[in-house]
Amino acid sequence: MTAITANDQSEQRSFLEVWVITIGHALTHWYPATFYLLLPLIGTELGLSYSQIGTILTFQYVAGALSNIPGGLVVDAIGRKGLLMALSLFWIGFPYLLMGYANAYWMMLACTTLIGIGNNLWHPTAIPLLARRFPDRKGFVVALHGMGGNVGDAVAPLAAGALLVMFSWREVVIMNVIPGIIMSVLILLYMGRMNIESGSSTKSASISESLLKTLKSFATLMQNKTLLLLSVGSAFRSMTQGSLLAFLPIFLAQQMGYSPQWVGGCMFALQAAGFIASPIAGSMSDKMGRRNIMMSTMLMSALVLLLMAFAGQSNIFVFFIAFLGFFLFAIRAVLQAWVLDAAPKSMGGSAIGFLFATQAIGGAIGPMVSGILADQYGLGSVFYFLAFTIVIANMFVFFTPADSKAEATAS
Repeated sequence: MTAITANDQSEQRSFLEVWVITIGHALTHWYPATFYLLLPLIGTELGLSYSQIGTILTFQYVAGALSNIPGGLVVDAIGRKGLLMALSLFWIGFPYLLMGYANAYWMMLACTTLIGIGNNLWHPTAIPLLARRFPDRKGFVVALHGMGGNVGDAVAPLAAGALLVMFSWREVVIMNVIPGIIMSVLILLYMGRMNIESGSSTKSASISESLLKTLKSFATLMQNKTLLLLSVGSAFRSMTQGSLLAFLPIFLAQQMGYSPQWVGGCMFALQAAGFIASPIAGSMSDKMGRRNIMMSTMLMSALVLLLMAFAGQSNIFVFFIAFLGFFLFAIRAVLQAWVLDAAPKSMGGSAIGFLFATQAIGGAIGPMVSGILADQYGLGSVFYFLAFTIVIANMFVFFTPADSKAEATAS
């Protein structure tokens, strides 16, 4: 009975950790989601071309690509997860505050570079932690974590769109930092207490040895075929997502003539659909296998993107936005859970770091290429490009060895 009680208490504590980490994840997505809505206004004020707007996001993703792998190695070697999460939250919010005072293109590039570094410290820390706490419900708890990101992505455009009716984009950026600062402090306090309770702190004398051991294990990890194929496929999927988030608000504002408030509503629909789909897909992948869920959802994403391209500036285009969000964002948690299935438990942070590094590379290429296409052939051409990239992503998933989740559960 004592053992059962201890297990019950551990599970309750774990679920509380899930919700706290999920709130933190929502904050890491809140600021970028607001920025996507502000991009058309920033581009107009600074006189930027579509290519320059795409390059702003390219700098962010390049910085993320360069910082993800070192960040994952540090997470696995040090293990100070509460401190790293708090640092990530601060590193994201502060550059956005500086953007409110930026008057030049290069200043925007510098701020987004800092954001790219901070934003990608979060995932190698949070996702493996949740997966280790719930090994048999990995897809589900990772999906709950992803739902936090969907909440941030969905609510932020609505809030920013409403504020833009009364304030300038610079005032909105400055006001937007306040709730993030408050929540960052609260999460730092709770996560610090949680680390003490779990006894997960690492002695400073062993950090160098742990880092050396982690580096050796990382070399072996790079021979994992499943990890490599999923990561490359995810890079193409990230091209789709990054370009969509960058140019969908611009298309709605400039081609459809929507106000910032209506643009925010459309972005909310995109993310709200992903919020609904994520736990469904994550739970189904725990029972049916990751591969089946990923392939079906990406095929549907490609189909919806093609329909959006054909729809053009008609009202039917807006109708497809929610459908796209449902399928495109459903697979994020499934992909992350599959990577953790394939990686050793002690290298979860490094595996997620490598995954997000390749995603950042794809995210860097996507907006830049989409910006060039938009300048040359119009904004409508971007959606044909997005359909192409998601099909390529699905091809890499197709050639990935089938996961053995179903067999492991049966055993």
